Amino acid sequence: MRAALTRYRIIAYVVGVVLIVLTAIGMPLKYLADNATVVETVGPAHGFLYMVYLVAVFDLGRRARWQIGRMLLVMLAGTIPFVSFYAERKVVGWARAAAETADEPVAVTS
Repeated sequence: MRAALTRYRIIAYVVGVVLIVLTAIGMPLKYLADNATVVETVGPAHGFLYMVYLVAVFDLGRRARWQIGRMLLVMLAGTIPFVSFYAERKVVGWARAAAETADEPVAVTS
């Protein structure tokens, strides 16, 4: 589960940053300055990275034996700016709690 958690943490940060760039820089440039360059380049990248994020959440959720509701909420966290960072912190907490109850050595650093 440790490797799945690491993969999830990395992609959660990447998706979060790319989504913020898309919404905070790309969208204002597109609609206020009539320049869609950022949206045209970052938008498809975010779409691809979000699919990778979904796979990482599914992988971690299966390994951690999450219920489907929790898994779906974490998946949706990648669609709202800044929420993926909050979800990542919650997921790390859940992983720590699961490791303590299962006596599984999961090295999770803050």
